[in-house]
Amino acid sequence: MASSSDIHAQEPLLRNSHHSDDARAPRFEDEDLDGPDTTLLVRGGYDRPSPARAYFIRSLALLCACSLSIGSHYASYILGPLKSRLSREMGTDNTEFSLLISAFSLNSTWTPLVGGLLASRLGTTFTSILATGVIFLGQAFLLIGNLTNSVRLMAFGMFVYGLGVSPLAVVQETIIVRFFRTHGLGVSLALGLVAGKGASFISALTSYPLSERFGPHAPFYASTLLTAFSFAINLVYVMSSRWLVIESGTEMEASELNAEAHLRAASTSDMSEAEALKQVAKKRMVYLRDITKLGDVFWAYIGLNVLCGSVWAPFTHLVSNILQRRFHLTESDASTKGSYVLAGSVILYPITGVVLDTVKKRNFVMQLFLLSGILTFSCYLWLAFPPDLTKTPIPAIASFALGHGFSPLLLVVIVPRIVPIKYVSTTLGAHKALEQTGSTITQTLAGLALDIKSKKKAAEKLLPIEGDERDVQYLLNAFVFLNILEICGIVGLGYLDHKQKEDTARRTSILPSVVDDSSSDEEGSAGADGKGIGSPDENWQPDSEATEGSRHRRSSTLIRPPLPSASSPEQSIPLLRGPSRSSTVRGSRYLVEAVVEAEPTAPPVQVKVLRTKAEVRRGEVFAVLSGVLIAFAWVLFMGTAWLRLRSKEERGGAGSA
Repeated sequence: MASSSDIHAQEPLLRNSHHSDDARAPRFEDEDLDGPDTTLLVRGGYDRPSPARAYFIRSLALLCACSLSIGSHYASYILGPLKSRLSREMGTDNTEFSLLISAFSLNSTWTPLVGGLLASRLGTTFTSILATGVIFLGQAFLLIGNLTNSVRLMAFGMFVYGLGVSPLAVVQETIIVRFFRTHGLGVSLALGLVAGKGASFISALTSYPLSERFGPHAPFYASTLLTAFSFAINLVYVMSSRWLVIESGTEMEASELNAEAHLRAASTSDMSEAEALKQVAKKRMVYLRDITKLGDVFWAYIGLNVLCGSVWAPFTHLVSNILQRRFHLTESDASTKGSYVLAGSVILYPITGVVLDTVKKRNFVMQLFLLSGILTFSCYLWLAFPPDLTKTPIPAIASFALGHGFSPLLLVVIVPRIVPIKYVSTTLGAHKALEQTGSTITQTLAGLALDIKSKKKAAEKLLPIEGDERDVQYLLNAFVFLNILEICGIVGLGYLDHKQKEDTARRTSILPSVVDDSSSDEEGSAGADGKGIGSPDENWQPDSEATEGSRHRRSSTLIRPPLPSASSPEQSIPLLRGPSRSSTVRGSRYLVEAVVEAEPTAPPVQVKVLRTKAEVRRGEVFAVLSGVLIAFAWVLFMGTAWLRLRSKEERGGAGSA
């Protein structure tokens, strides 16, 4: 239980002037108690861990987070180098291969968002064990399908596998952001993600050699064993997660606060701390409808994710076959060269992390993002030129490896800069969902296009995946066009983000006088009748949703905390003065949390901003469009799978080798 001195140390957040003698039972205002101070309550009054010990504990958490995705990343890239071999031995055509890839990215069109909500509601610990378990099960089905020569069972295995792969990525990134958001987030994210990217590169590099040396089933055995390893590491993290959080002084999640509150309620007769923790847990709950109020920058980011998914993932799975056909390479040579497009992440992730933590220049992340778009565009442009002119694919491979080598990290690092911390897991889920939607649609259409074009050439005996040169040319032209759209999206996101932060920072600059006047009015009111002004959130609560609890909260006085600084990045600052303006703006604007960079070298600060009705309406429209896009991906996949997936007997003549 927290001592009286602990409570007084947190007085700016916990003080209640209506009951000055109730120091042992403080009232936790929903708006104000939301930070690392809650860990003091959970630790039962013990001192915070030393910096060295906290660093060691966070390193253990990072090691566990790195290990969670090794199996899933390895399994994601075993099929690409085997495309020609699967066609020769099982008789699969371009569409069937694309359906195998799309089968796992299909579920990723919705599971990341649900995974983000599960992570915020149930906690990253419970969500991660669900994800790794489903991934292991899906890989087992894939292995059985390969052993029985059943493409349909393999597709089903990839479908089940896809249920867990994106939620796991969301959980992994959320764990790292949670432990390291104020302790070198760039480097920590880079190290956390580089383990998975390294597994992807090793998978693409070794998949074909394994099948050559140990038989066609060897890559599938390897992926199944590695997913089992990640599941075992996840069990270790589950058993030690509470210790890791408390001993590192990390902010607790809503689910952990609820669990801690129940534990305190059962172990002590004083209910004040348990009730306080429950109030904080309730505040940190995130609802799906909240994303419509996150603003235009959020939706520009989501749209960019769709384009990135279309440009990045399909190419990494098709590159070996494209190089083989475009430059007339052998399967082994094309597989080896194609694997190098994934090598950039292994090297560039740590370097990019260090650079991001060192360089504090405003808009630096967007400038790096633009550079990555230009590099991938150069790759597609080189491959689209006639091969008689370019002669070699090496410049294209190097350009894509560099451009793709750090850009996925930027998509994650940018999230805490555009949304408040409590929306991070939900935003990461939306980012994964829409990125995979773009990937699924492009991957499926690419397979259909390659098969439709290849039917034009029937004069000679070809493998099901082979055709004339024009189908590959059309595909590369499409990638060039999509990459141009991606570059435009990056420029647009940078413009909107810069405009919003400038506007919010300008409004923040007039805050001191507003807060001082507001605080004086509240103290005078409290002295007269014991009632003060509630938090700005309550002034915006619709009348139909007013509850007895909200009316009771308005009876307490809120002591305004000091203005934010680099040392308190999580402090929320209202940009609205008292209730005097609420009657004029109620119904036309919405008060929501946002982040602003007060200075280029300072961490982002959470503030309260007013969204216009038009901006919220646009958010609702974009949310519907996102849902329609996800539905289209499902209809496209299911219709194509129904018409084009063949049984072993139907493929019999083609896959006898």
